[in-house]
Amino acid sequence: MLFARLAQVSQEVAATSARSKKIELLAELFRDADPDDVPIVIPYLAGRLPQGRLGVGWRVLGERVEPAAGPRLSVQDVDAALTTLGDVSGAGSQTERKRLVGELMAAATEVEQRFLFGLVTGEVRQGALDAVALEGLARATGSVPGDVRRAVMLAGGLQPVARALLAGGPEALAQFRLTVGGPVQPMLAHSAGSVGEGLDKLGACAVEEKLDGIRIQVHRDGNDIRIFTRTLDEITDRLPEVVAAARDLRAERLILDGEVIAVDEAGRPRAFQDVAGRVGSRVDVERAARALPVSAVFFDVLYADGRDLLDLPFAQRHEHLARVVPEPMRVRRTVVEDAAEAEQRTAAQDFFEETLNRGHEGVVLKGLEAPYSAGRRGASWLKVKPVHTLDLVVLGAEWGHGRRTGKLSNLHLGARREDGSFAMLGKTFKGLTDALLTWQTERLGELTVEDDGIVVKVRPELVVEIAYDGLQRSTRYPAGVTLRFARVLRYREDKTPEQADTVETVLAAHPAVSDRRSPRPLP
Repeated sequence: MLFARLAQVSQEVAATSARSKKIELLAELFRDADPDDVPIVIPYLAGRLPQGRLGVGWRVLGERVEPAAGPRLSVQDVDAALTTLGDVSGAGSQTERKRLVGELMAAATEVEQRFLFGLVTGEVRQGALDAVALEGLARATGSVPGDVRRAVMLAGGLQPVARALLAGGPEALAQFRLTVGGPVQPMLAHSAGSVGEGLDKLGACAVEEKLDGIRIQVHRDGNDIRIFTRTLDEITDRLPEVVAAARDLRAERLILDGEVIAVDEAGRPRAFQDVAGRVGSRVDVERAARALPVSAVFFDVLYADGRDLLDLPFAQRHEHLARVVPEPMRVRRTVVEDAAEAEQRTAAQDFFEETLNRGHEGVVLKGLEAPYSAGRRGASWLKVKPVHTLDLVVLGAEWGHGRRTGKLSNLHLGARREDGSFAMLGKTFKGLTDALLTWQTERLGELTVEDDGIVVKVRPELVVEIAYDGLQRSTRYPAGVTLRFARVLRYREDKTPEQADTVETVLAAHPAVSDRRSPRPLP
């Protein structure tokens, strides 16, 4: 496939707000794509580079190159060129990167140059396009969207499913099955404002502790144990104590969903940053394990001894979990059989408050009849925290004053729009420790795209968890609202910008504010 075709379709998709039009544009593109093009086409459409960071800054990209008169680059040509670019290192690397970028840009038309520039700088980013691409793929191949969605969940991503569909048609979906050793995307939760609100929405449900740890998926096949993160990265070698515990479970073949946590001498949970640092440690794992031992706590089972449990109701899956995982390794919970019964509602609220007193961050309410919707933020799981929190993307920061002189301080915070861009919701410097200020100044410096001496604009790649007291109407911000008393809780490097909260999620959580504000189109 010519790269120019991909660049043109990306431009057309960005220019339309109609979901049906986006789907049709992508369906036409997929009909013309070769199966081997798919692993390149799909991430490029979402503004992601399979190669990751290329080490190319604005100094290299800033020089104008005369565009080619006509299209001749294929998507494979571009991918090969970017792979070569990403492999450059050592003495003279900046000069070599400049030469390679110049060659690639000279072979590209003006439309292709704009698309390439956006890809390399992160400005194309359209993460919300993944769901639309799935429907476009289904339409292009005559497949049922639900079947494609399930295959994507089981495959861990859209690319392998797309390649199989384009090569073999709808029948190829049968090859994507739940397999021990093959990680699947985890089920996620929506938010509820209170336990009572969650009970009203779900009815009969389990109320479980929400642990502030690292999400893991543990696969056991006999003595072979593999551990994956929520982003499907394998971290088995970093968690020897979890591997040992998994080998003692009462089933030879398992897929379990849970969290890794650490506790202090009093049995209270350690900070997320401590656990993240331990799980992220690749050097001298034994020493790290002695310094900060961790343990796994499981709350779901997806597979047990030859049986795929994904479609079973949650109540039945928990019966299997209780059979194979001892109680100390299972998350604490209480079950509400009748959500309208006052005594049970009180018990659920009491459990929430006890969970907070134990140092955990809240609870998750899970519908007893719900299947496991891998890879989706299912309406049958609702998380409740004591304060409002959002995962937002850092769009920029301001140079600090006083003791913060020389540090990037006041963060510009954005929520994700449907088209993958971001709408700024406010600013904050509250909650930033000296250590965090130093870290974020260095990290944001790597992402800088513009610095006028006051505000530094950055590529929207860092996700930060923000606590806030509510929303208030504001004509200064594009969504018509701003955060009240926002404060930084932590950076979420385990999340991508595509997993940040959306403008729609923010507004829906505060109908009393959002419903009364004057409609204002997002620019």
